[in-house]
Amino acid sequence: MTKPVRTVQIVPAIAEEASGPSYSVVRLCEALRAQGQEVTLAALDWAPLPSPPPFLKTFPLGLGPRRLGRSPAMKRWLGEMCRGGQVDILHNHGMWQMNAVYPAWAVRKSGVNLIYSPRGTFSEWAMRHGSKAKKLFWPLLQHPALQSTTGFHATAESEYDDIRRLQFRQPVAIIPNGIDIPGLLEKKVMEFQTLLFLGRIHRVKGLDLLLSAWGAVQKQFPHWRLVIAGSDDGYHGSSGYLTEIKALSIKLKLERVIFSGPLFGQAKQQAYRDADLYVLPSRSENFGVTVAESLALATPAIVSKGAPWSGLERHAAGWWIEIGIDPLVACLEKALSCSPAQLAEMGWRGRRWMETEFSWAQVGKQMAETYRWLCDRSRSVPPWVRLN
Repeated sequence: MTKPVRTVQIVPAIAEEASGPSYSVVRLCEALRAQGQEVTLAALDWAPLPSPPPFLKTFPLGLGPRRLGRSPAMKRWLGEMCRGGQVDILHNHGMWQMNAVYPAWAVRKSGVNLIYSPRGTFSEWAMRHGSKAKKLFWPLLQHPALQSTTGFHATAESEYDDIRRLQFRQPVAIIPNGIDIPGLLEKKVMEFQTLLFLGRIHRVKGLDLLLSAWGAVQKQFPHWRLVIAGSDDGYHGSSGYLTEIKALSIKLKLERVIFSGPLFGQAKQQAYRDADLYVLPSRSENFGVTVAESLALATPAIVSKGAPWSGLERHAAGWWIEIGIDPLVACLEKALSCSPAQLAEMGWRGRRWMETEFSWAQVGKQMAETYRWLCDRSRSVPPWVRLN
């Protein structure tokens, strides 16, 4: 029997309000445990959790701005785990906070392997945008930390390209996020058909492009409405953009636009079920878990080429378009002209695709095999690992 690999997964927070990784990293931990691996999830004590997973270990925030993610307790614990030989791999998810620097400090002279999942932070758009503090954080702390990395995890081919563009030459495992496949319920009969955006309200998501495109087509499709679900109050510090977007909606004199606020759990699933079409016009996205969530509930999607969803066209489950207002207008004119039956069939094809390629069991198996290879290089290189 193969000896379990002992891993510590590090993420800033797993509160529902945090971000995509607060779902995907927890599910990755569960999938790894199902593979017989020993897993601890280390996170900052960002907000109360009604039902924390049993493998979670939280650490108090230290002095300084919350966004800095400073936690001397986390730093100390990671160092003790590595020096004491109690862990084989540290796997960090995300960048730009101190909790993403501590793992590199912890593994020094310990022989413990270190993996970083950039989670979209390496895209050209993300590297160009950000605060002045971010521009200092990269050369002083984040880039030196990444020099200690044994390997990287990319959720898509485009993220692998980003890693190589930044001149990192360590092995890269290209493994997508997994997705849960909820049960389907009979679709409600609604007054309007629904075009849904659901996600973090942030400039990178292209909501300004979406509102401008909606303004161009709203008269043509009076039986459609646009629902924008999400909040800009997460820990990424994007507060205030929702106000701008609402003001833009008024300026453009948009009709049938609903800002529903943040949705979680069953309410979020119901929003996907009620929608006829999902849209993500993002300027930059490492994966776009909301696209997978939508397809899993049989709702087809329009996604910009800022996100790695070329398979939408290959599986006839939606549209993959250039970034910008004009491409989005042209696509909306085509998509909103489809009959409900045509959209439903596209959604069913998307759901079958998710069931086949994005199950958490498959993701957990691939990640566990990656860990075993990193710990024992005499093994064959997994086919999803790139050495070049």
